[in-house]
Amino acid sequence: MTYHSPVKRSVEIAGHKTSITLEPVFWDLLRDQARAQGVPINAIVARVDAARLGAAETTGLASAIRQYLVEQLRRGDAADGASPRPET
Repeated sequence: MTYHSPVKRSVEIAGHKTSITLEPVFWDLLRDQARAQGVPINAIVARVDAARLGAAETTGLASAIRQYLVEQLRRGDAADGASPRPET
């Protein structure tokens, strides 16, 4: 396995720009998720952000994105367009 340093990119959530730092593998998964759902990456990030802010325990946005992507892989429905569900 090859390891890569995290990459910082800008995204826009609700009209506000923010930077997110993720490892390239997570950027690839996020891009795949957006493509499968037919939405921009910003839309996925906004959904994850809304879900994390509504959760009982909050975490950083980058961490929430990683957890969302792993959960999608575990559930096997990365292409179903499902919204992220808050942690219970």
